[in-house]
Amino acid sequence: MVTETLLLAETVASGLRALVTADDAGLRLTARRGSRTLLRIRLGVTVGGRDLAAESRFRRASTRSIAETLAPRSGKSTTPRTSTHEELTVTLADASDREWSIDVRVAADGIALRYGVPDLQGLSTLDGEATALELDGFERAWMLAYQTWYETPRSGWDIPRLSSGAYGFPALLRGPEGEHVLVTESGIDGRYSGAHALVDAAEGVLAFQQADAVTEIARGAITPWRVFVVGGIADVVESTFVDELAPAQHRSVQDAGWVRPGRAAWSWWSDFYSGAQLDAQKHFVDVAARLGWEHLLIDCGWEETWVPEIVSYASRFGIQVHLWTVWHDLDGPEKLERLARWRSWGVAGIKVDFMESESKDRYRWYDSILQETARLGMMVNFHGSVIPRGWARTWPQVIGYEAVRGSEYYVFYNDTPLTAEHNVIQPFTRNVVGGMDYTPVAFTAPGRSTSDGHELALSVAFECGITHFADSVDAYLERPLVARFLAELAPSWDETRLLAGTPDTEAIVARRSGDRWFIGGIATGPARTVEVPLDRLGEGSFDAWIVGDALTEDGRGLTETSATVDQTLTVPVSRDGGFVAILTSAGGDLFRAAPVEPVALPLVPAELVELDEDGRAEIVVPAAVSVRVAPGWRATRLQAGRWDIQAPADLLPGELGVVTVEGGPTRGVPTVTPVRAVRPLCGTAPLSSLPMLAFRNESGPVERDMSNGGGNPGDGRRMSIAGQEYDTGLGMSSPAEAHFHLGGRAEWFDGAVGIDDETPATAAAAIVEADGKVLFRVDLTAGVPAVGFRIDIAGYRTLTLRTEPYSESAAHIDWANATLTTLSYPQQSGH
Repeated sequence: MVTETLLLAETVASGLRALVTADDAGLRLTARRGSRTLLRIRLGVTVGGRDLAAESRFRRASTRSIAETLAPRSGKSTTPRTSTHEELTVTLADASDREWSIDVRVAADGIALRYGVPDLQGLSTLDGEATALELDGFERAWMLAYQTWYETPRSGWDIPRLSSGAYGFPALLRGPEGEHVLVTESGIDGRYSGAHALVDAAEGVLAFQQADAVTEIARGAITPWRVFVVGGIADVVESTFVDELAPAQHRSVQDAGWVRPGRAAWSWWSDFYSGAQLDAQKHFVDVAARLGWEHLLIDCGWEETWVPEIVSYASRFGIQVHLWTVWHDLDGPEKLERLARWRSWGVAGIKVDFMESESKDRYRWYDSILQETARLGMMVNFHGSVIPRGWARTWPQVIGYEAVRGSEYYVFYNDTPLTAEHNVIQPFTRNVVGGMDYTPVAFTAPGRSTSDGHELALSVAFECGITHFADSVDAYLERPLVARFLAELAPSWDETRLLAGTPDTEAIVARRSGDRWFIGGIATGPARTVEVPLDRLGEGSFDAWIVGDALTEDGRGLTETSATVDQTLTVPVSRDGGFVAILTSAGGDLFRAAPVEPVALPLVPAELVELDEDGRAEIVVPAAVSVRVAPGWRATRLQAGRWDIQAPADLLPGELGVVTVEGGPTRGVPTVTPVRAVRPLCGTAPLSSLPMLAFRNESGPVERDMSNGGGNPGDGRRMSIAGQEYDTGLGMSSPAEAHFHLGGRAEWFDGAVGIDDETPATAAAAIVEADGKVLFRVDLTAGVPAVGFRIDIAGYRTLTLRTEPYSESAAHIDWANATLTTLSYPQQSGH
């Protein structure tokens, strides 16, 4: 290297200039606007144990202009637009004469860089990089302590008080003249591991630290983009630079019209165990339809038995169903096939949780999920996840990420309440880089310090492709102003504008849908009057409907105002308060929401058919509809209204598949009716190995080969009745019922029933019914040995196990060693 500073190459876009220089301290990227220096970034990378920057020589530089069209399906702006970048590639040679490169992208609102080894032979390792932003010249930072799922609180620090340590992206810095820099990454996939910020306060730098100490690499780009969004605070908030740097929309999702942004009802936050209750989910669908929402998310506890039914029920209103799952339940090709089965029922998307890693291996898992959901036409919402790094552009089915300390911390972590300060920082940091599934609007949150106006305003101030509202739908109906606003709230945004605020005071965000502007203002600190300039929304007067704080001492209560305003909106807010508003040009229509009325489902003569000994059945459906089957099944149209269904050869006796009959759409969503196709029973089988046709259970799902446990699936223990343990059977609560298909083939139902030792001092009744007829009934008391039974069920088509409570506390009933003995051939009904 040379002792004096040597300019190697430079490029400029919209007045933002990037210069790559070398001196005795090494390589550096500098960003300037006019005469001001905005960024000084140290450069360098270590590959295969060799510091490539050491003793490197400049070879050449090239530039090119890149203009690309973006047409997002969700995000802060879904209006198609063209992004223009200038790209500078600086090629150097290390001491061994191996060439390596630094790519620099410059746009009006940012600079990004990445490293490459274009001609790498075979494989090598990325051992580290020297990329570091020099912090001198910055005054303040807003950051969060790093964890791999990004759920620590965000706070602000003056730079001299910023401690050394690991911090998560994106990190926001402010310079002395109002310029801001947001530091993050983009363009990551399974070739890389993620990175976080490592601050060295003594040296005054913010460096990029890889999650994997060593990462295997091949030729080409060896790091994702290191991104620096630069500009005034509004420039940062409105920037789409992170998405622009990501690869273009993947060829497998060129037609992404099925990606549907919107609003979702979600019951888990208000009732942890409601995901196991079909009736609860139907109620949330009913209210979502009343409010005109588009989606239902069923969280932990759902059971395959009734998912096709809730999908069908919701489809009458044009509401799509999404299912929660854990990442390791989709890890590997066999488990990943579950997605295709769920999609065959009409499930529209997944919320996948607990990834909690930035490793290259985990990013390769993300790649598999992105590819498979794109292939199937399923939306995906990542929880317990990394931050957005541009996937919403490449894979538009990604409609949200968590990666934020959101409303679940009110109910899941009661000792860590959310603060208004934490909330106000989000629009300037985390939400800049992509959809943020904070799950807002939690009026019934315990220990809440924010005002009601603040909570309602989160629905606008925070953006996510699908906004999942935290509270019970009944909590919204009990607050008529809230219900009215959430019904009007647009499902997606044409553009976003920051009207006022700073990360330390308030965030007032305007989002446009068509000819209406929705404004959400959230504040931290004492009660005050907020003056909101409207000049960025257009000229002239606006008709406005404003819902804000009632200015009570505790911040509870809302009030509404209708007014015509010119270029300033004046709103009083409570302490840690907020407000929402809808604006149109004077004389426009502010209110347009209407409840969704249900439509008819496709009619089928039978919702259950039996397969013949070859695994085939014929189903009859309306002539104009189609059918969808799970992987391994085949559906062949015979003629209008008749289909031949072929089950996979490995479908066992008693098992079933779901054939989904798809009719005409409502609100763009096909109406669906599920038909179950069952392979007839044969031989002897534990009842717990057979599918249920339906069930209802007071506490969580009916459990297989374990006690009922709590309200979550799989949370029981080994069944135990009066100290006697059992390996097989069904664990139920009281009241409960479970229905099974017999098809006239079964002869005997054997087993023993009693109250599990996990619910002492309880009592209940256990009943066995066949075709609605009571065949067996016994009263049970906790601590008493199980009652054995052998029941003749010859000729009956359905079997129902039912429990009724006798005590104030629910009893948990074990149907221990429950077994069906069946005939080889159907028996004529004799009952």
